[in-house]
Amino acid sequence: MYDHTMSTIISAVQDFSLLASVQLALVVAVTVGFLVLFKPLLRGCVRAAVLVVKPKLSKEERLQRRQMRDAMMLKRMLNRNECNPSHAAELRAMASRA
Repeated sequence: MYDHTMSTIISAVQDFSLLASVQLALVVAVTVGFLVLFKPLLRGCVRAAVLVVKPKLSKEERLQRRQMRDAMMLKRMLNRNECNPSHAAELRAMASRA
């Protein structure tokens, strides 16, 4: 088994010519060149695709989401600190202002 595998590897290396390696290097160089040249365009296409899938929230929606998150956090803090009346009163006062 070992001899068969070794002979297969040796024959594959012998079949790999200088011309094939030069062609491979050229293909890699051209591909990298296109990626570098069109990087801004590709980046813009990716951003556009992301916005299609997940649109940006408006300023009002972000504000509402932040207020909801803050209210939920205050509620969790209130539930956690039920044993301490002074903390609970302070958190209730903060919640009423928010």
